[in-house]
Amino acid sequence: MTAANEKLRAARERTGSMAHPDECLSREELAEKVNAWVWDHHHTMVAASANYIGQLERGKISWPGKLYREALRAILNVPTDSALGFVNTRRAVVKLVNVKRKQFIDTATVGMGTLVLEGPLVALLGSSEPTPVPARVGATDINQTRAATEVFRSWSNLYGGGVIREAVMGQLRSSAGLLEATCPEPLRPELFSAVGDLAETAAYIAFDAGADQEAHRAFGFALACAEQAENWNLRAKVLSGMATQAVWSGQPDDGLTLAEQALIRADDRLTATGRAMLHTDRATTLAKMHRIQEALRAIGTADEHFAHSSPANDPPCMVFYTEARHAQISGQPLFDLAIFGHHPEQAADRLTAAAAGHAAGYVRSRVICLTKLASLTMATGDPLQAAAIGHKALDTAGGIRSRRAAKNLRELSRYAAAHEHLVEVEHLRRRIAALGIGRP
Repeated sequence: MTAANEKLRAARERTGSMAHPDECLSREELAEKVNAWVWDHHHTMVAASANYIGQLERGKISWPGKLYREALRAILNVPTDSALGFVNTRRAVVKLVNVKRKQFIDTATVGMGTLVLEGPLVALLGSSEPTPVPARVGATDINQTRAATEVFRSWSNLYGGGVIREAVMGQLRSSAGLLEATCPEPLRPELFSAVGDLAETAAYIAFDAGADQEAHRAFGFALACAEQAENWNLRAKVLSGMATQAVWSGQPDDGLTLAEQALIRADDRLTATGRAMLHTDRATTLAKMHRIQEALRAIGTADEHFAHSSPANDPPCMVFYTEARHAQISGQPLFDLAIFGHHPEQAADRLTAAAAGHAAGYVRSRVICLTKLASLTMATGDPLQAAAIGHKALDTAGGIRSRRAAKNLRELSRYAAAHEHLVEVEHLRRRIAALGIGRP
């Protein structure tokens, strides 16, 4: 049986948490610190997670990769790998030469069942060789990168970012290596655009999963790729994602700056769809800052641009911004304004249209729209109708793993608290609580 790595666990538990000063460093915090340390010192993206730290502490992985070991030594303030309980099992294999043959056979026979079950798993989760980068990159590599992006984007819409975050980060690390290979000059902008689009997708998935530092780094990489390619629509999409993250982090002023940065020379650089997207971002940030009239004007401007939108003229990175998406994103600031008494019917109309308009694969977006609509109705309308909409959102949610969807459901539970004397509302709150994201 694999022995637990008590040295690593003890080192983590004697290191204080920055978020909670009276507590030790959690596995999730340690993973985020590892990712940040490797990026800061090697400009390389890794995807450590709480699950990975748990594998290390349980001894399932006895010899993590070099960059992980460097980061853990620095963060946990120890001088050697052995001080963290790490053992290079590949090197230890040579010691078997000196073991008596009978003892080796007996040990192997007794442990065979364990080896069959654990051996392949340890090998899979341990450090692995990176995917070789081709010496020369061509159109096939670019198309494969784009195809991978579409797959991850589709999975994210269907299941949420929490399901695929580590997988897309692994793909991004591999695809980023293509930028260092030889590539025909006419194809180089396309290569940077393809990798940048994948990086933006990975960033949004990490953001949706709650890995904010990882998302921030991936957004930064995506922005650099877009600017290198002079792909202004991709740059606008990246800055839009960064603005959204800023708003969710409680920094709407930073979000406004990012959206307005993307709007520089927008008339000759961006399609009407891109301009509509960025003006809805402006509206969202302005609504969060309670700048009501400016937010309403921004929504009006976004609607004007979207009225001139032509999907045939949009680049691939803008295909996601459909009529349903516009209704959803412009409905968000109207929701914030409606809570303060400003035209709740307008917010309800847009959120209703968005929930109905999203295609079958956009489960997360439909859940978010229905949940927002339920919260709006609970706060400003009929609580029984709100409960019915909320139940529909939960029925749709299934097994998606999304920090944003979870936050919206917690918000719905808070609005519903005022009406928990109603059986239907109480049942709704209990269903939310059963998911582990809210309490009745």
